[in-house]
Amino acid sequence: MKKIRLGDLLKEYGYVDENQVEEALDYQKKHHDENLRLGEILIKLGYVTETQMLQALAKRLDLKITDLENIRVDIEAVEKIPKQLAKKYNMFAYGIKDNNLLIATDNPLNLYGVEDIRQVSQMNSVFVLDSKSAIKKAIEKYYSEINTKVALKKASNMAQAVGEFNSEVEDIGNDTPVVAALNQLLLHSYSMKASDIHIEPFEDYLLVRVRVDGVITETARLSSNIKLPLIARIKILANMDIAERRIPQDGHFKTSIEGQSINVRVSTIPTVYGEKAVIRFLFESVSVDQAEHFGMSESNYKKFEEIISSPHGMIYITGPTGSGKTTTLYMVLEKMAKEPVNISTIEDPVERNLNAINQMQVNNQAELTFEAGLRALLRQDPDVIMVGETRDAETANIAVRAAITGHQVFSTLHTNNAISTIVRLEDMGLPAYMVANSLAGLVAQRLMRKICLECGEWHEATSDECQLLGVQSGRIKKGKGCPACNGTGYKGRIAVHEVVVIDKKLRSMISKRAEMDEMEKVLREEKDFVSLRTAAAELVLSGVTTLEEFNKVAHNMD
Repeated sequence: MKKIRLGDLLKEYGYVDENQVEEALDYQKKHHDENLRLGEILIKLGYVTETQMLQALAKRLDLKITDLENIRVDIEAVEKIPKQLAKKYNMFAYGIKDNNLLIATDNPLNLYGVEDIRQVSQMNSVFVLDSKSAIKKAIEKYYSEINTKVALKKASNMAQAVGEFNSEVEDIGNDTPVVAALNQLLLHSYSMKASDIHIEPFEDYLLVRVRVDGVITETARLSSNIKLPLIARIKILANMDIAERRIPQDGHFKTSIEGQSINVRVSTIPTVYGEKAVIRFLFESVSVDQAEHFGMSESNYKKFEEIISSPHGMIYITGPTGSGKTTTLYMVLEKMAKEPVNISTIEDPVERNLNAINQMQVNNQAELTFEAGLRALLRQDPDVIMVGETRDAETANIAVRAAITGHQVFSTLHTNNAISTIVRLEDMGLPAYMVANSLAGLVAQRLMRKICLECGEWHEATSDECQLLGVQSGRIKKGKGCPACNGTGYKGRIAVHEVVVIDKKLRSMISKRAEMDEMEKVLREEKDFVSLRTAAAELVLSGVTTLEEFNKVAHNMD
Protein backbone atom coordinates (compact mmCIF):
# COMPACT_ATOMS: atom_id res chain seq x y z
CA MET A 1 0.00 0.00 0.00
CA LYS A 2 1.35 3.41 -1.00
CA LYS A 3 2.42 5.72 1.84
CA ILE A 4 -0.17 8.50 2.26
CA ARG A 5 -0.02 11.44 4.66
CA LEU A 6 -3.42 11.81 6.34
CA GLY A 7 -3.03 15.57 6.81
CA ASP A 8 -2.39 16.08 3.08
CA LEU A 9 -5.33 13.85 2.22
CA LEU A 10 -7.76 15.79 4.47
CA LYS A 11 -6.48 19.09 3.04
CA GLU A 12 -6.92 17.80 -0.50
CA TYR A 13 -10.61 17.09 0.10
CA GLY A 14 -11.15 20.42 1.86
CA TYR A 15 -11.91 19.03 5.31
CA VAL A 16 -9.07 20.95 7.02
CA ASP A 17 -6.61 23.71 6.15
CA GLU A 18 -2.83 24.04 6.61
CA ASN A 19 -3.11 25.96 9.89
CA GLN A 20 -5.35 23.31 11.43
CA VAL A 21 -2.96 20.52 10.41
CA GLU A 22 0.01 22.48 11.86
CA GLU A 23 -1.90 23.04 15.11
CA ALA A 24 -2.66 19.29 15.30
CA LEU A 25 1.00 18.41 14.66
CA ASP A 26 2.09 20.85 17.34
CA TYR A 27 -0.42 19.26 19.76
CA GLN A 28 0.94 15.83 18.87
CA LYS A 29 4.50 16.91 19.76
CA LYS A 30 3.45 18.45 23.08
CA HIS A 31 1.37 15.42 24.06
CA HIS A 32 3.50 12.65 22.59
CA ASP A 33 2.94 10.53 25.71
CA GLU A 34 -0.76 10.17 24.75
CA ASN A 35 0.22 8.31 21.53
CA LEU A 36 -2.55 10.00 19.54
CA ARG A 37 -2.65 9.78 15.75
CA LEU A 38 -3.01 12.95 13.71
CA GLY A 39 -6.57 12.02 12.72
CA GLU A 40 -7.56 11.49 16.35
CA ILE A 41 -6.16 14.90 17.27
CA LEU A 42 -8.00 16.65 14.43
CA ILE A 43 -11.22 15.00 15.62
CA LYS A 44 -10.46 15.95 19.25
CA LEU A 45 -9.85 19.59 18.24
CA GLY A 46 -13.15 19.62 16.36
CA TYR A 47 -11.65 20.34 12.93
CA VAL A 48 -12.91 17.15 11.31
CA THR A 49 -15.42 14.44 12.11
CA GLU A 50 -14.65 10.73 12.08
CA THR A 51 -17.14 10.33 9.22
CA GLN A 52 -15.29 12.95 7.13
CA MET A 53 -11.98 11.23 7.80
CA LEU A 54 -13.38 7.86 6.72
CA GLN A 55 -14.90 9.45 3.60
CA ALA A 56 -11.54 10.94 2.60
CA LEU A 57 -9.78 7.60 3.09
CA ALA A 58 -12.52 5.80 1.16
CA LYS A 59 -12.19 8.16 -1.81
CA ARG A 60 -8.42 8.06 -2.01
CA LEU A 61 -7.94 4.34 -1.33
CA ASP A 62 -11.10 3.21 -3.14
CA LEU A 63 -12.40 1.44 -0.02
CA LYS A 64 -15.97 0.87 1.12
CA ILE A 65 -17.40 2.24 4.36
CA THR A 66 -19.39 -0.40 6.20
CA ASP A 67 -21.38 -0.83 9.39
CA LEU A 68 -20.25 -3.82 11.46
CA GLU A 69 -23.53 -3.89 13.36
CA ASN A 70 -25.31 -4.84 10.12
CA ILE A 71 -22.79 -7.39 8.84
CA ARG A 72 -23.12 -11.10 9.44
CA VAL A 73 -19.83 -11.93 11.15
CA ASP A 74 -18.06 -15.24 10.45
CA ILE A 75 -16.54 -16.51 13.72
CA GLU A 76 -14.02 -18.55 11.72
CA ALA A 77 -12.69 -15.29 10.26
CA VAL A 78 -12.52 -13.64 13.68
CA GLU A 79 -10.40 -16.53 14.95
CA LYS A 80 -7.78 -15.90 12.23
CA ILE A 81 -6.46 -12.90 14.20
CA PRO A 82 -5.56 -13.07 17.92
CA LYS A 83 -7.55 -10.63 20.04
CA GLN A 84 -4.39 -8.92 21.27
CA LEU A 85 -3.39 -8.10 17.69
CA ALA A 86 -6.91 -7.00 16.73
CA LYS A 87 -6.99 -4.59 19.70
CA LYS A 88 -3.46 -3.32 19.05
CA TYR A 89 -4.24 -2.21 15.48
CA ASN A 90 -8.05 -1.85 15.86
CA MET A 91 -8.55 -4.21 12.93
CA PHE A 92 -11.40 -6.73 12.99
CA ALA A 93 -11.70 -9.74 10.65
CA TYR A 94 -15.38 -10.32 9.93
CA GLY A 95 -15.45 -12.67 6.93
CA ILE A 96 -13.63 -14.76 4.32
CA LYS A 97 -14.26 -14.39 0.59
CA ASP A 98 -12.31 -15.98 -2.26
CA ASN A 99 -9.58 -16.95 0.22
CA ASN A 100 -9.23 -13.30 1.27
CA LEU A 101 -9.68 -12.16 4.86
CA LEU A 102 -12.22 -9.31 5.08
CA ILE A 103 -11.09 -6.75 7.65
CA ALA A 104 -12.72 -3.61 9.03
CA THR A 105 -10.41 -0.83 10.22
CA ASP A 106 -10.44 2.89 10.89
CA ASN A 107 -6.78 3.24 9.91
CA PRO A 108 -5.79 1.40 6.70
CA LEU A 109 -2.64 3.59 6.56
CA ASN A 110 -1.08 1.59 9.40
CA LEU A 111 1.22 -0.46 7.18
CA TYR A 112 2.84 -2.25 10.13
CA GLY A 113 -0.58 -3.45 11.22
CA VAL A 114 -1.51 -4.53 7.71
CA GLU A 115 1.70 -6.59 7.39
CA ASP A 116 1.38 -8.15 10.87
CA ILE A 117 -2.19 -9.23 10.12
CA ARG A 118 -1.10 -10.76 6.81
CA GLN A 119 1.71 -12.73 8.41
CA VAL A 120 -0.37 -14.03 11.32
CA SER A 121 -3.40 -14.99 9.22
CA GLN A 122 -1.36 -16.26 6.26
CA MET A 123 -4.04 -14.77 4.02
CA ASN A 124 -4.39 -11.75 1.77
CA SER A 125 -6.52 -9.01 3.32
CA VAL A 126 -9.34 -6.93 1.86
CA PHE A 127 -10.07 -3.82 3.92
CA VAL A 128 -13.24 -1.84 4.56
CA LEU A 129 -13.69 1.20 6.80
CA ASP A 130 -15.73 1.68 9.95
CA SER A 131 -15.56 3.92 13.01
CA LYS A 132 -13.04 3.25 15.76
CA SER A 133 -15.80 2.75 18.34
CA ALA A 134 -17.73 0.30 16.14
CA ILE A 135 -14.60 -1.81 15.62
CA LYS A 136 -13.77 -1.82 19.33
CA LYS A 137 -17.33 -2.89 20.13
CA ALA A 138 -17.17 -5.73 17.58
CA ILE A 139 -13.82 -6.92 18.96
CA GLU A 140 -15.18 -7.13 22.50
CA LYS A 141 -18.43 -8.80 21.45
CA TYR A 142 -17.12 -11.52 19.14
CA TYR A 143 -13.89 -12.39 20.96
CA SER A 144 -16.01 -12.70 24.08
CA GLU A 145 -18.13 -15.30 22.27
CA ILE A 146 -15.00 -17.20 21.17
CA ASN A 147 -13.45 -17.07 24.64
CA THR A 148 -16.69 -18.28 26.22
CA LYS A 149 -16.92 -21.30 23.95
CA VAL A 150 -13.23 -22.12 24.49
CA ALA A 151 -13.52 -21.77 28.29
CA LEU A 152 -16.72 -23.83 28.47
CA LYS A 153 -15.24 -26.55 26.26
CA LYS A 154 -12.05 -26.66 28.34
CA ALA A 155 -14.00 -26.97 31.58
CA SER A 156 -16.28 -29.58 30.03
CA ASN A 157 -13.31 -31.64 28.79
CA MET A 158 -11.69 -31.43 32.22
CA ALA A 159 -14.87 -32.65 33.88
CA GLN A 160 -15.20 -35.49 31.39
CA ALA A 161 -11.58 -36.53 31.94
CA VAL A 162 -11.84 -36.78 35.73
CA GLY A 163 -15.38 -38.16 35.73
CA GLU A 164 -18.35 -37.23 37.88
CA PHE A 165 -17.39 -34.88 40.73
CA ASN A 166 -18.36 -35.67 44.27
CA SER A 167 -19.10 -33.23 47.05
CA GLU A 168 -15.54 -33.35 48.41
CA VAL A 169 -14.17 -32.15 45.07
CA GLU A 170 -16.55 -29.24 44.71
CA ASP A 171 -14.56 -26.79 46.83
CA ILE A 172 -13.21 -25.25 43.65
CA GLY A 173 -10.06 -23.14 43.54
CA ASN A 174 -10.07 -19.71 41.91
CA ASP A 175 -7.83 -20.72 39.01
CA THR A 176 -9.66 -23.76 37.63
CA PRO A 177 -11.21 -24.03 34.14
CA VAL A 178 -14.69 -24.07 35.73
CA VAL A 179 -14.08 -20.66 37.33
CA ALA A 180 -12.70 -19.27 34.07
CA ALA A 181 -15.68 -20.70 32.16
CA LEU A 182 -18.24 -19.09 34.47
CA ASN A 183 -16.43 -15.74 34.42
CA GLN A 184 -16.32 -15.79 30.63
CA LEU A 185 -19.98 -16.82 30.43
CA LEU A 186 -20.96 -13.83 32.59
CA LEU A 187 -18.86 -11.49 30.44
CA HIS A 188 -20.27 -12.80 27.17
CA SER A 189 -23.88 -12.73 28.39
CA TYR A 190 -23.39 -9.15 29.53
CA SER A 191 -22.00 -8.16 26.10
CA MET A 192 -25.14 -9.70 24.52
CA LYS A 193 -27.31 -7.58 26.86
CA ALA A 194 -28.83 -10.78 28.24
CA SER A 195 -31.14 -10.56 31.25
CA ASP A 196 -30.81 -14.20 32.37
CA ILE A 197 -28.54 -17.23 32.01
CA HIS A 198 -30.17 -20.67 32.30
CA ILE A 199 -27.95 -23.65 33.18
CA GLU A 200 -30.08 -26.76 32.68
CA PRO A 201 -29.04 -30.38 33.33
CA PHE A 202 -30.30 -33.23 31.16
CA GLU A 203 -29.42 -36.91 31.02
CA ASP A 204 -26.50 -36.72 28.58
CA TYR A 205 -25.55 -33.04 28.52
CA LEU A 206 -25.72 -29.66 30.28
CA LEU A 207 -27.55 -26.98 28.32
CA VAL A 208 -26.54 -23.30 28.67
CA ARG A 209 -29.04 -20.76 27.34
CA VAL A 210 -29.38 -16.98 27.64
CA ARG A 211 -32.41 -14.70 27.44
CA VAL A 212 -32.08 -11.55 25.33
CA ASP A 213 -35.05 -9.17 24.89
CA GLY A 214 -37.28 -11.79 26.47
CA VAL A 215 -36.28 -14.58 24.05
CA ILE A 216 -34.13 -17.51 25.17
CA THR A 217 -31.41 -18.89 22.86
CA GLU A 218 -28.91 -21.72 23.19
CA THR A 219 -25.28 -20.82 23.92
CA ALA A 220 -23.62 -24.20 24.52
CA ARG A 221 -24.13 -27.92 25.14
CA LEU A 222 -21.58 -29.35 27.55
CA SER A 223 -20.64 -32.69 29.07
CA SER A 224 -23.03 -33.59 31.88
CA ASN A 225 -19.98 -34.15 34.10
CA ILE A 226 -19.47 -30.39 34.42
CA LYS A 227 -22.85 -29.75 36.06
CA LEU A 228 -21.75 -30.31 39.67
CA PRO A 229 -18.59 -28.15 39.65
CA LEU A 230 -20.30 -25.39 37.63
CA ILE A 231 -23.36 -25.25 39.89
CA ALA A 232 -21.07 -25.44 42.94
CA ARG A 233 -19.08 -22.44 41.71
CA ILE A 234 -22.28 -20.46 41.19
CA LYS A 235 -23.47 -21.37 44.69
CA ILE A 236 -20.14 -20.36 46.25
CA LEU A 237 -20.39 -16.92 44.63
CA ALA A 238 -24.01 -16.52 45.76
CA ASN A 239 -23.25 -17.67 49.34
CA MET A 240 -25.53 -20.70 49.04
CA ASP A 241 -25.21 -24.18 50.56
CA ILE A 242 -23.28 -26.29 48.03
CA ALA A 243 -23.96 -29.52 49.94
CA GLU A 244 -27.76 -29.08 49.78
CA ARG A 245 -29.17 -30.21 46.41
CA ARG A 246 -32.63 -31.41 47.38
CA ILE A 247 -34.43 -28.08 47.87
CA PRO A 248 -34.65 -24.78 45.95
CA GLN A 249 -32.20 -22.08 47.01
CA ASP A 250 -31.85 -18.35 46.33
CA GLY A 251 -28.80 -16.14 46.60
CA HIS A 252 -27.04 -13.20 45.02
CA PHE A 253 -23.63 -11.64 44.52
CA LYS A 254 -22.17 -8.43 43.14
CA THR A 255 -19.66 -8.20 40.32
CA SER A 256 -18.14 -5.64 37.96
CA ILE A 257 -18.04 -6.14 34.20
CA GLU A 258 -16.38 -3.54 31.94
CA GLY A 259 -16.58 -1.00 34.76
CA GLN A 260 -20.31 -1.58 35.22
CA SER A 261 -21.45 -2.58 38.71
CA ILE A 262 -23.96 -5.42 38.50
CA ASN A 263 -26.00 -7.23 41.12
CA VAL A 264 -26.56 -10.86 40.17
CA ARG A 265 -29.49 -12.89 41.49
CA VAL A 266 -29.15 -16.69 41.57
CA SER A 267 -31.89 -19.29 41.90
CA THR A 268 -31.49 -23.09 41.93
CA ILE A 269 -34.06 -25.87 41.85
CA PRO A 270 -33.68 -29.67 41.95
CA THR A 271 -34.63 -31.46 38.72
CA VAL A 272 -34.62 -35.11 37.65
CA TYR A 273 -31.06 -34.84 36.31
CA GLY A 274 -29.59 -32.47 38.90
CA GLU A 275 -29.86 -28.83 39.92
CA LYS A 276 -30.88 -26.17 37.45
CA ALA A 277 -29.50 -22.66 38.03
CA VAL A 278 -30.78 -19.35 36.71
CA ILE A 279 -28.55 -16.29 36.92
CA ARG A 280 -30.26 -12.92 36.51
CA PHE A 281 -28.47 -9.64 35.89
CA LEU A 282 -29.78 -6.69 37.90
CA PHE A 283 -28.17 -3.72 36.21
CA GLU A 284 -27.26 -0.55 38.13
CA SER A 285 -28.39 1.56 35.16
CA VAL A 286 -30.98 0.67 32.53
CA SER A 287 -31.72 2.39 29.22
CA VAL A 288 -35.44 3.23 29.07
CA ASP A 289 -37.48 4.84 26.29
CA GLN A 290 -39.15 8.08 27.52
CA ALA A 291 -37.22 7.84 30.81
CA GLU A 292 -38.30 11.36 31.80
CA HIS A 293 -41.88 9.96 31.90
CA PHE A 294 -40.87 6.69 33.62
CA GLY A 295 -41.22 4.96 30.24
CA MET A 296 -44.91 5.97 30.02
CA SER A 297 -46.86 7.73 27.30
CA GLU A 298 -47.74 11.38 27.86
CA SER A 299 -51.35 10.67 28.87
CA ASN A 300 -50.43 7.83 31.25
CA TYR A 301 -47.66 9.93 32.79
CA LYS A 302 -50.10 12.75 33.60
CA LYS A 303 -52.41 10.31 35.37
CA PHE A 304 -49.49 8.74 37.23
CA GLU A 305 -48.32 12.19 38.35
CA GLU A 306 -51.79 12.72 39.79
CA ILE A 307 -51.45 9.46 41.73
CA ILE A 308 -48.02 10.17 43.23
CA SER A 309 -48.95 13.76 44.09
CA SER A 310 -51.15 12.35 46.86
CA PRO A 311 -49.27 12.57 50.22
CA HIS A 312 -50.45 9.08 51.23
CA GLY A 313 -51.98 5.96 49.75
CA MET A 314 -51.06 2.58 48.28
CA ILE A 315 -49.66 2.46 44.74
CA TYR A 316 -49.18 -0.90 43.01
CA ILE A 317 -47.09 -1.61 39.91
CA THR A 318 -48.28 -4.93 38.50
CA GLY A 319 -47.22 -7.39 35.83
CA PRO A 320 -45.48 -10.73 35.32
CA THR A 321 -41.87 -11.46 36.25
CA GLY A 322 -39.48 -9.58 33.97
CA SER A 323 -41.93 -6.85 32.96
CA GLY A 324 -39.77 -4.03 34.34
CA LYS A 325 -41.78 -3.26 37.49
CA THR A 326 -38.72 -2.70 39.70
CA THR A 327 -37.07 -0.49 37.06
CA THR A 328 -40.17 1.72 37.00
CA LEU A 329 -40.28 1.89 40.80
CA TYR A 330 -36.61 2.85 40.98
CA MET A 331 -37.11 5.68 38.47
CA VAL A 332 -40.03 6.99 40.51
CA LEU A 333 -38.14 6.80 43.82
CA GLU A 334 -35.04 8.48 42.35
CA LYS A 335 -37.18 11.42 41.26
CA MET A 336 -38.98 11.63 44.60
CA ALA A 337 -35.65 11.49 46.51
CA LYS A 338 -34.81 14.92 45.09
CA GLU A 339 -37.58 16.35 47.26
CA PRO A 340 -37.32 16.80 51.09
CA VAL A 341 -38.84 13.41 51.94
CA ASN A 342 -37.63 10.35 53.83
CA ILE A 343 -37.76 7.23 51.65
CA SER A 344 -37.16 3.68 52.89
CA THR A 345 -37.38 0.34 51.10
CA ILE A 346 -37.52 -3.36 51.93
CA GLU A 347 -36.39 -5.48 48.96
CA ASP A 348 -35.36 -9.02 48.02
CA PRO A 349 -32.70 -8.37 46.86
CA VAL A 350 -31.67 -4.74 46.57
CA GLU A 351 -31.16 -4.51 42.81
CA ARG A 352 -29.60 -1.06 42.66
CA ASN A 353 -28.17 1.29 45.24
CA LEU A 354 -30.13 4.54 45.16
CA ASN A 355 -28.88 7.90 46.43
CA ALA A 356 -30.66 9.46 49.43
CA ILE A 357 -32.83 6.36 49.89
CA ASN A 358 -32.61 3.94 52.84
CA GLN A 359 -32.64 0.43 51.41
CA MET A 360 -33.06 -2.74 53.48
CA GLN A 361 -32.63 -6.25 52.15
CA VAL A 362 -34.69 -9.29 53.14
CA ASN A 363 -32.70 -11.90 55.07
CA ASN A 364 -34.87 -14.95 55.71
CA GLN A 365 -32.11 -16.76 57.63
CA ALA A 366 -32.05 -13.88 60.13
CA GLU A 367 -35.88 -13.81 60.09
CA LEU A 368 -35.87 -10.42 58.35
CA THR A 369 -38.87 -11.00 56.10
CA PHE A 370 -40.93 -8.45 54.15
CA GLU A 371 -43.39 -8.50 57.02
CA ALA A 372 -40.76 -7.97 59.74
CA GLY A 373 -38.89 -5.37 57.71
CA LEU A 374 -42.05 -3.41 56.96
CA ARG A 375 -43.03 -3.37 60.65
CA ALA A 376 -39.55 -2.02 61.50
CA LEU A 377 -39.74 0.65 58.78
CA LEU A 378 -42.98 2.00 60.21
CA ARG A 379 -41.10 2.83 63.42
CA GLN A 380 -38.58 4.89 61.41
CA ASP A 381 -40.99 7.73 60.52
CA PRO A 382 -40.70 7.42 56.70
CA ASP A 383 -42.72 9.54 54.27
CA VAL A 384 -42.44 7.01 51.45
CA ILE A 385 -42.08 3.22 51.74
CA MET A 386 -41.32 0.79 48.93
CA VAL A 387 -42.06 -2.90 49.51
CA GLY A 388 -40.31 -4.88 46.76
CA GLU A 389 -43.15 -7.38 46.43
CA THR A 390 -46.41 -8.08 48.24
CA ARG A 391 -46.07 -11.84 48.66
CA ASP A 392 -48.53 -12.69 51.42
CA ALA A 393 -51.60 -11.48 53.28
CA GLU A 394 -49.66 -10.27 56.31
CA THR A 395 -47.37 -8.04 54.24
CA ALA A 396 -50.37 -6.72 52.30
CA ASN A 397 -52.22 -6.00 55.54
CA ILE A 398 -49.34 -4.02 57.07
CA ALA A 399 -48.71 -2.11 53.83
CA VAL A 400 -52.37 -1.16 53.47
CA ARG A 401 -52.57 -0.01 57.10
CA ALA A 402 -49.42 2.08 56.57
CA ALA A 403 -51.07 3.74 53.58
CA ILE A 404 -54.23 4.50 55.57
CA THR A 405 -52.22 6.02 58.43
CA GLY A 406 -50.50 8.66 56.31
CA HIS A 407 -47.65 6.98 54.42
CA GLN A 408 -47.17 6.74 50.68
CA VAL A 409 -46.50 3.06 49.95
CA PHE A 410 -45.27 1.53 46.68
CA SER A 411 -45.23 -2.17 45.96
CA THR A 412 -45.56 -4.77 43.18
CA LEU A 413 -47.94 -7.64 42.47
CA HIS A 414 -48.25 -10.27 39.74
CA THR A 415 -51.63 -9.62 38.08
CA ASN A 416 -52.95 -9.62 34.49
CA ASN A 417 -54.11 -6.01 34.49
CA ALA A 418 -54.46 -3.04 36.81
CA ILE A 419 -58.01 -3.54 38.10
CA SER A 420 -57.45 -7.25 38.95
CA THR A 421 -55.08 -6.02 41.69
CA ILE A 422 -58.18 -5.17 43.72
CA VAL A 423 -59.49 -8.73 43.42
CA ARG A 424 -56.07 -10.12 44.32
CA LEU A 425 -55.89 -8.04 47.53
CA GLU A 426 -59.37 -9.12 48.53
CA ASP A 427 -58.43 -12.76 47.84
CA MET A 428 -55.55 -12.26 50.29
CA GLY A 429 -58.16 -11.60 52.95
CA LEU A 430 -58.09 -7.79 53.11
CA PRO A 431 -61.49 -6.21 53.89
CA ALA A 432 -62.97 -4.32 50.93
CA TYR A 433 -63.22 -1.07 52.92
CA MET A 434 -59.48 -1.17 53.70
CA VAL A 435 -58.60 -1.77 50.05
CA ALA A 436 -60.89 1.11 49.01
CA ASN A 437 -59.54 3.56 51.58
CA SER A 438 -55.86 2.73 51.03
CA LEU A 439 -55.48 2.55 47.25
CA ALA A 440 -54.33 5.70 45.44
CA GLY A 441 -53.59 4.19 42.05
CA LEU A 442 -52.69 1.12 40.01
CA VAL A 443 -50.29 0.63 37.12
CA ALA A 444 -50.12 -2.50 34.97
CA GLN A 445 -46.96 -2.88 32.90
CA ARG A 446 -45.64 -5.12 30.11
CA LEU A 447 -42.51 -5.13 27.98
CA MET A 448 -42.81 -5.57 24.21
CA ARG A 449 -39.96 -6.26 21.81
CA LYS A 450 -39.28 -3.46 19.33
CA ILE A 451 -38.91 -4.11 15.62
CA CYS A 452 -35.32 -3.84 14.39
CA LEU A 453 -34.83 -0.45 12.71
CA GLU A 454 -32.53 -1.99 10.09
CA CYS A 455 -34.81 -4.71 8.69
CA GLY A 456 -38.37 -3.69 9.57
CA GLU A 457 -40.76 -3.68 6.60
CA TRP A 458 -44.32 -2.34 6.29
CA HIS A 459 -47.23 -4.29 4.79
CA GLU A 460 -50.98 -3.90 4.65
CA ALA A 461 -52.78 -5.56 7.54
CA THR A 462 -55.27 -8.30 6.66
CA SER A 463 -58.91 -8.07 7.72
CA ASP A 464 -58.27 -10.53 10.58
CA GLU A 465 -55.25 -8.50 11.76
CA CYS A 466 -57.27 -5.28 11.63
CA GLN A 467 -60.03 -6.93 13.65
CA LEU A 468 -57.53 -7.94 16.33
CA LEU A 469 -56.18 -4.38 16.48
CA GLY A 470 -59.66 -2.84 16.53
CA VAL A 471 -59.32 -0.80 13.31
CA GLN A 472 -60.94 -0.84 9.88
CA SER A 473 -57.67 -0.77 7.93
CA GLY A 474 -54.02 -0.03 8.45
CA ARG A 475 -50.41 -0.94 7.82
CA ILE A 476 -48.24 -2.93 10.20
CA LYS A 477 -44.54 -3.68 10.33
CA LYS A 478 -42.40 -6.78 10.79
CA GLY A 479 -38.65 -7.35 10.97
CA LYS A 480 -37.37 -9.87 8.44
CA GLY A 481 -34.15 -10.53 10.41
CA CYS A 482 -30.65 -9.18 9.84
CA PRO A 483 -27.17 -9.27 11.46
CA ALA A 484 -28.02 -6.21 13.56
CA CYS A 485 -30.76 -8.15 15.37
CA ASN A 486 -29.14 -11.60 15.13
CA GLY A 487 -31.82 -12.66 12.67
CA THR A 488 -34.69 -12.17 15.14
CA GLY A 489 -36.31 -9.09 13.58
CA TYR A 490 -36.34 -7.43 17.01
CA LYS A 491 -33.93 -5.16 18.85
CA GLY A 492 -34.65 -3.68 22.28
CA ARG A 493 -37.90 -3.48 24.23
CA ILE A 494 -40.45 -0.83 25.13
CA ALA A 495 -42.90 -0.67 28.04
CA VAL A 496 -46.67 -0.34 27.76
CA HIS A 497 -48.83 0.71 30.70
CA GLU A 498 -52.37 0.81 31.98
CA VAL A 499 -52.85 3.47 34.66
CA VAL A 500 -55.88 3.64 36.96
CA VAL A 501 -56.50 6.54 39.35
CA ILE A 502 -58.67 5.40 42.25
CA ASP A 503 -61.31 8.15 42.33
CA LYS A 504 -64.47 8.46 44.45
CA LYS A 505 -66.56 6.38 42.05
CA LEU A 506 -64.12 3.47 41.99
CA ARG A 507 -63.55 3.73 45.73
CA SER A 508 -67.30 3.36 46.30
CA MET A 509 -67.47 0.36 43.94
CA ILE A 510 -64.55 -1.34 45.74
CA SER A 511 -66.22 -0.82 49.13
CA LYS A 512 -69.41 -2.43 47.77
CA ARG A 513 -67.36 -5.36 46.38
CA ALA A 514 -68.41 -4.65 42.82
CA GLU A 515 -67.51 -7.23 40.18
CA MET A 516 -64.29 -6.65 38.20
CA ASP A 517 -66.28 -6.46 34.93
CA GLU A 518 -68.35 -3.59 36.32
CA MET A 519 -65.25 -1.62 37.32
CA GLU A 520 -63.62 -2.26 33.93
CA LYS A 521 -66.77 -0.99 32.22
CA VAL A 522 -66.57 2.25 34.22
CA LEU A 523 -62.91 2.64 33.23
CA ARG A 524 -63.65 2.10 29.53
CA GLU A 525 -66.22 4.90 29.67
CA GLU A 526 -63.51 7.34 30.76
CA LYS A 527 -62.10 9.29 27.80
CA ASP A 528 -58.51 9.26 29.00
CA PHE A 529 -58.30 5.58 30.00
CA VAL A 530 -55.90 3.55 27.85
CA SER A 531 -55.94 -0.21 28.45
CA LEU A 532 -52.89 -2.42 27.97
CA ARG A 533 -54.56 -3.84 24.87
CA THR A 534 -55.14 -0.38 23.36
CA ALA A 535 -51.62 0.81 24.21
CA ALA A 536 -50.13 -2.31 22.60
CA ALA A 537 -52.30 -1.90 19.49
CA GLU A 538 -51.13 1.72 19.10
CA LEU A 539 -47.50 0.58 19.14
CA VAL A 540 -48.24 -2.01 16.42
CA LEU A 541 -49.99 0.53 14.19
CA SER A 542 -47.14 3.04 14.67
CA GLY A 543 -44.58 0.44 13.54
CA VAL A 544 -42.81 0.08 16.89
CA THR A 545 -43.70 -3.58 17.48
CA THR A 546 -45.44 -6.53 15.86
CA LEU A 547 -48.79 -8.25 15.99
CA GLU A 548 -47.11 -11.28 17.60
CA GLU A 549 -45.97 -9.11 20.53
CA PHE A 550 -49.46 -7.57 20.71
CA ASN A 551 -51.00 -11.03 21.07
CA LYS A 552 -48.77 -11.73 24.10
CA VAL A 553 -50.06 -8.59 25.86
CA ALA A 554 -53.68 -8.92 24.74
CA HIS A 555 -53.99 -12.60 25.68
CA ASN A 556 -56.89 -13.18 28.13
CA MET A 557 -57.80 -9.48 28.12
CA ASP A 558 -60.93 -9.51 25.99
